[in-house]
Amino acid sequence: MSAGRHLRAILDELAANRGRVDGAQLDRLAGELLGARHVFLAGAGRSGAAVRGFASRLMHLGLRVSLVGDITSPHSAPGDLLVVGSGSGETGTLLAVAGKAASAGVRIALVTMDEDSALGRLADVVVVLPGVSPKLRDAARGPVASVQPMGSAFEQMSWLVYDAVVLELMERTGQRTDTMFGRHADLE
Repeated sequence: MSAGRHLRAILDELAANRGRVDGAQLDRLAGELLGARHVFLAGAGRSGAAVRGFASRLMHLGLRVSLVGDITSPHSAPGDLLVVGSGSGETGTLLAVAGKAASAGVRIALVTMDEDSALGRLADVVVVLPGVSPKLRDAARGPVASVQPMGSAFEQMSWLVYDAVVLELMERTGQRTDTMFGRHADLE
């Protein structure tokens, strides 16, 4: 199989996975983001890379955001939101952060493949995305298959879902690319 055929197979898979995403869950996430005093975001590995991209766009929208673990991240408080990206919903470091956030009265939003995971049970809002991963609990393994290795399909859907939520937030807030670009980094 050529790289071009692999690309077509990946795009076909993502198009099929789109039908497995609950739009109401995305709308709830958008509402939580707009209602938060401050948004903290956390993720690990490739899921974490997608979360960092999401944090950047939320900042471009004018929301107060911080990446968990960054030295400039402020103290959390009730009224804040923690957004966690974790395919398995079982990543130990993210579970520790979410537990601490919950104890502080911070609301938790989770983007995952497994809503019944340890993180899913802590979350106030859960967005379930299709995908496969060797890290998934046996009970979470469903009818979804992937032509891609490990959690690639979930990570790609995460990027797309985060961008779709950004578009929804743009509509709700009246933001446009030109107003957002005024918040884009210039010291890079």
